[in-house]
Order: sequence, then C-alpha cells, then structure tokens
Amino acid sequence: MKDVTIYSTDYCPYCRQAERFLTDKGVAFKSVDVTNDDAMREKLVEMSGGRRTVPQIFIGGEAIGGYSDMMALHRQGELDSKLST
Repeated sequence: MKDVTIYSTDYCPYCRQAERFLTDKGVAFKSVDVTNDDAMREKLVEMSGGRRTVPQIFIGGEAIGGYSDMMALHRQGELDSKLST
C-alpha cells in the first residue's frame, strides 16, 4: 500500500472524517497538524497546487485533494487502485 499523508488542523471536521474513513478502511496514514505552522501551511499550498483548505490528502506523494475529493474517488471505485502499489 502506498504511503498516505493527511495535512490537517485541530479544528477541522472534514479532517476528522477523512481520518475516520481511512481508519475504518484499514489504511495506515501519517497525520501532519498544520494548525499553528504558517511555514508548513505555505509549503502545503505549494505541494497541493495552490489549495489552501484542509485536509489535503496525499497518496504516494500525489495530491488527491480533500475529503470530498477522496470520497469521490471512493464512489468511482478509483481509491483502492490509487492506494495499492
């Protein structure tokens, strides 16, 4: 399985939903809290192609977007293939 990283803040309900979904699915992930880290937030904007919202989810280093984007991939049956190596 590819590495999954979720960039989040401590006050973001969509971040918690993304983490809960992946946990329920049995997917291990790294969580990076950017709540009070302005430098990391700016780096995240660059890494995600200009997105400023959280969560930002990366699978195998590829930015897939936020919670809604991940769930769209799941509904389309594409998330599992992105996760597999």
